[in-house]
Amino acid sequence: MAVSSASKSSPKKSKNKDVKTKVNDTFIWQGVNRKGKKISGELSASNVLELKAQLRKQGVTPGKIKKKPKPLFGIGGGAKPISPADIATMTRQLSTMLGAGVPLVQSVEMIAKGNDNPNMQKLLGEIGAKLASGLPLSECLREHPKYFDDLYCDLVASGEQSGALETIYDRIATYKEKAEALKAKIKKALTYPVAVLVVAFIVTSILLIFVVPVFQEIFNNFGAELPAFTLLVIAISEFMQAYWYIGLGALFIAGFLFKRAHNNSQQIRDNVDQAILKLPVVGDILNKAAVARYARTLSTTFAAGVPLVDALESAAGASGNAVYRDAILEIRSEVSSGMQMNLAMRNSQIFPDMVIQMVSIGEESGAVDDMLAKVATVYEAEVDNAVDNLTSLLEPLIMSVLGVVIGGLIIAMYLPIFQIGQVV
Repeated sequence: MAVSSASKSSPKKSKNKDVKTKVNDTFIWQGVNRKGKKISGELSASNVLELKAQLRKQGVTPGKIKKKPKPLFGIGGGAKPISPADIATMTRQLSTMLGAGVPLVQSVEMIAKGNDNPNMQKLLGEIGAKLASGLPLSECLREHPKYFDDLYCDLVASGEQSGALETIYDRIATYKEKAEALKAKIKKALTYPVAVLVVAFIVTSILLIFVVPVFQEIFNNFGAELPAFTLLVIAISEFMQAYWYIGLGALFIAGFLFKRAHNNSQQIRDNVDQAILKLPVVGDILNKAAVARYARTLSTTFAAGVPLVDALESAAGASGNAVYRDAILEIRSEVSSGMQMNLAMRNSQIFPDMVIQMVSIGEESGAVDDMLAKVATVYEAEVDNAVDNLTSLLEPLIMSVLGVVIGGLIIAMYLPIFQIGQVV
């Protein structure tokens, strides 16, 4: 009672005070949880006493506590931007607290105080202040569309209307966690080979521009005819020395123009989405990931009580690919006209037979959400396995390519020396 009256009498004062204490210091702590297990972490607090109070509220007996050292010269001291992973973590924390019976406003305040990111603290502080003033959570979240999309807010609104917000939040948390895990797997599949190839290109360029010319000067003093392979490498080196800045500039300009066109043209984005689905190996992973996203989104929204037509619209937006987006919107149109979803999916000719059969069984048994959840689990596991297989396959392949390129340059440079040695 005292807390609520204080918040009503001076909300601005308490909010400002919270902001000041939240961003003061970050502490590194160690402690023991209720099960006797040693745990550690980082928390923001104004002093050690406040930190210990926060830990005890979480069921942790505090032990060693020390202030986190600040980076030298302020490097790295800026606040991190809020990422989708931060939103997923916050969603799971809120789901856990609501499930434990902690009031919504208090849950948001506790999560804000325990967060190390000042930007996240500010966001949760604004949401908490609006909640304390009487606004529904869904309306508070809609004021931050950058972090909470329509799907997220609609699910929260359905939970508020049905009186089962903690249940809905558990589903949202699961959905966000699965979505972020899937996104991380796809990034892993695409980032590793690209990073290695970029490093290989840089190393090869350095050898051609700076190392080969040194050997070329030595070869000029020999006065002997050079092997054809060595002459080829020298010609490539001379070209790189003369035009490397033009090539680098053209590469940057092409990348900039493509990115600008990709951002401004829906047609180009759609064409890129179609093209990447046809890539070998990677296209298969992206197809499976799109099916997993479709099934997971539709399962979550349908289980939350969202009408099927609206759920399909949300699934189209969350599919992550124009090909699947257009197909799902066509399915939505056919379902709204009275056709069964499994028939509409079959007409789209984009979903695997197993997925269509599972949906058909779900429609007959009245458990579409359960069947879609199982489909999502299966395809998420397939994406995980495909990424692992791709990584294990690419490692020796990339090492072989690097060995051929770097080894070829070395052989080309030492081949004349070997020939001279044989003559002598």
